[in-house]
Amino acid sequence: MPIIDDPSGPTASLHRGARMSVASSPAPRAAGILHLGLGSFHRAHQAVYTAAALRAEGGDWGIVGVASRSRRVVDALHAQDHLYAVATVSPEATTLDIPGVHTDSYVAAADPARVVADLSDPRIRIVTLTVTENGYSFSPSTQHLDVTDPRVQADLRGGAPMSTIGQLARGLQARASAGGAPLSILSCDNLLSNGSHTEKLVREFLQELPDAEGSDVLTYLDRAVTFPSSMVDRIVPSTTAELTDRVAGLLGVRDEVPVPAEPFTMWAIEDRFAGGRPAWEAGGAVFTDEVGAYEQLKVRLLNGTHSLIAYLGALRGVPTIPDAIALADIEAAAAAVLRGEYEPSVTAPAGVDIEQYERDLFARWGNSALGHRTSQVGSDGSVKLGQRIPGPIAHALDRGEFPHLIALTVAAYLACVAPPAGFDPGPHAEAMTDPARERLTAVPTRDGRDLAHRAIVDLRLFGDDVAHRTAFVDRVGDLVDTIVRRGVESAIADSLAAAGSLAHPAT
Repeated sequence: MPIIDDPSGPTASLHRGARMSVASSPAPRAAGILHLGLGSFHRAHQAVYTAAALRAEGGDWGIVGVASRSRRVVDALHAQDHLYAVATVSPEATTLDIPGVHTDSYVAAADPARVVADLSDPRIRIVTLTVTENGYSFSPSTQHLDVTDPRVQADLRGGAPMSTIGQLARGLQARASAGGAPLSILSCDNLLSNGSHTEKLVREFLQELPDAEGSDVLTYLDRAVTFPSSMVDRIVPSTTAELTDRVAGLLGVRDEVPVPAEPFTMWAIEDRFAGGRPAWEAGGAVFTDEVGAYEQLKVRLLNGTHSLIAYLGALRGVPTIPDAIALADIEAAAAAVLRGEYEPSVTAPAGVDIEQYERDLFARWGNSALGHRTSQVGSDGSVKLGQRIPGPIAHALDRGEFPHLIALTVAAYLACVAPPAGFDPGPHAEAMTDPARERLTAVPTRDGRDLAHRAIVDLRLFGDDVAHRTAFVDRVGDLVDTIVRRGVESAIADSLAAAGSLAHPAT
């Protein structure tokens, strides 16, 4: 039962002493889903769809949530009977819902052996993941398992695993030994072909083990484990103190971990589940054999453009995505990269009106009530951009065109996370986190071209193909120099003018 942002409205069903309860959403009978990555996105997306499925058809599809390292959400959920509010925020209203689908939660770093035990439990039939692109321990340049990662190396040696791929592989090993009940592993992260990509990484981990350890598990995977692909879409910003206070006023009880989210939500899923699944379609999920098309639509049009807005906005000194898209030159750059450089590289799924989808994107980015921060969207760019830009770059250059606005995206990213000496990118850029920051800044660079060469060619942040596109690398470097010497406004104007004339040579 949703609650609208109306202080005079009813809230009586939402508290029991100092805790919350939801009379309209009976708790699941048992857990059938293990979720790795107990962050805000999962709680505002998969949990909401699962609540709708349980209301529609019931079933033993409760969720055991596993946080990677932090205890904050886990401790709050235990204190609140595993109930929390999802605040759907728009300029018109804030609507609250309480999914009520989690049966338990814990921290993987504190109890890694339990992750393996839960993965081997035959009552768990689906494992879902939202561990971010950076949580899969793969090399962006090769797309294969990064066996040089210290956590992966430790997991291969044995003991309680700490990496996500190690947890999955060791859990599957234990499950195979315990009888090999069917299982589906469903990635909900922004990875290209996330199902097959996750399966490849798990298999590569198992193949690194001695034959006596890995061969039986690989046979079990062939027989009883599936890795469906999926595309998830909902903007879920960080929770603020103001949002927490507002939710407390509406509920009449303090929720320490409410989650803000936009009204738009989408989930496209490949229907390959070895041990059954919830009726997620009751919440609006689409089961389709076109997940790849949905994925390209989202990863390129939404995520790729979102990155450009975030980096340009941070360099312009604005804190949120709505603030950034409200600036005329950033809006123009977003429109140019979206329609001129990303859209030609995608094929819309059947039934999707791409023009309406694009109009909706600008409305979503402009949701001033949501306040999605540029620093949050811009974080982990080395991994995110590696999923978003290589295909569109190749598509444009191979057609004799030049992706000037994607080059600007990379230049703005570098200016934010690896600013040249003497350049201050501002507090919003400094707040961005990135796993490649230390590698990018470990060796001083002479100028923009030197920095671009280090990122794209030496470190191969965006893969081998982009590393060989010399004209693109040089263009990124020139735009870094423009940002540093003349300001980001000049770099935007330069890129828009060049995109209009398509004057730059292609390689």
